[in-house]
Amino acid sequence: MTSTLVLWLPPLAALDGAFMPADIAWLRVDDGVVTDSGQDDGWVESWGRPPRGTGGEDRLIVLAPAADVPVRWHHFPDASPPQAAAAARVEALKDCLGAPADLHLVAGEPPAAGQAVPVAVTTHAAMAAWNAWLATHGLEPSAIVPAGVMVPPPEPDTLWTAIVGREQIVRTHERAYVSDPELDPLIAAGQAIVPLDAERMREALLLSLAAPPLDLLSGAWKPKRRWGVDPVVMLWGKRMLVALVAVSLAIPIVRAVRLGSDTRRADAAVVAAAKKAGVSAPDAEAAEAEIDRRLAAAGGGPLAFSVPASALYGAMQDTPGVTLKSLSHRTDGTLTTSLAAPRVEDLNRVLLALQARGYRVTAQPMAGPDGQQIANITIRAVP
Repeated sequence: MTSTLVLWLPPLAALDGAFMPADIAWLRVDDGVVTDSGQDDGWVESWGRPPRGTGGEDRLIVLAPAADVPVRWHHFPDASPPQAAAAARVEALKDCLGAPADLHLVAGEPPAAGQAVPVAVTTHAAMAAWNAWLATHGLEPSAIVPAGVMVPPPEPDTLWTAIVGREQIVRTHERAYVSDPELDPLIAAGQAIVPLDAERMREALLLSLAAPPLDLLSGAWKPKRRWGVDPVVMLWGKRMLVALVAVSLAIPIVRAVRLGSDTRRADAAVVAAAKKAGVSAPDAEAAEAEIDRRLAAAGGGPLAFSVPASALYGAMQDTPGVTLKSLSHRTDGTLTTSLAAPRVEDLNRVLLALQARGYRVTAQPMAGPDGQQIANITIRAVP
């Protein structure tokens, strides 16, 4: 639910710089219904009390006294709302007596063309005093609205007089100001001054709170935007980060488990296949070694002479000038040979070709008696 606390700012006459009164008029509105009000410092407790229900939103709106912020309405029937607001500011500035640099002038924008434009005029000194009062009490309002703008327009040929906070405000068709018993009859000019019903005034106030016609927190007094992080968003971000880290760790762990499981199944299949061939081995590596040994003894398999020898002859065919001096083969599949060539580069080509085919090659170079380059080479039969 939405909860709005409305505070009436103290008049400038009550603020002397050191004295910051807390006894002011206030009311609390929950979902469009006034639930509490007073003319004291009870707003402190009301502001600290959370709104009823869940998912609530607190909002603070303060009303500037009409004694310090008179309001006047200007009419520009043929102008668009933005044009009417600009023209109203110019007209209001013409009627002001103070220096323009000292004045804080705010014009509202009518919702439709042809409607009256409210303009409020106060001073920067007044805004500074009220902001100091708000800061003293740790308050950051959503808007500062002139109290006079809350009074609805009167009936034709009449003037309203209404109690708003601690002020009695007179509302004409063009102005809203603090009542003065001596000046009111002169301003009325024969028109009837009629008290506005309190219930009607309250309804008008509640309607104005939903969309304030004016906000003095504009121009030089517009609050600077503060970047903040929503605690709920931060909490969800932390949870997502933890989940991301957990998933990132789980993926390689699952892959490692699956790889280990697949490896064990493959090893078991190798051991089973070797057992069918009459080879008893504790694991796949031992079974493979035993099968290779038996194949080599029978003249076949990767340990046989033909496997590394064919790789050697293939490499020599690609390098003319290399001759074979000696060749021997061991049962573990190792091939030992001596190669001769006019240049060391020719021998290196053969070695690189064997390595490119996946064989492990070691070589011991030496110079031959006939000036040729000789290399004693050992080639592992299993790549």
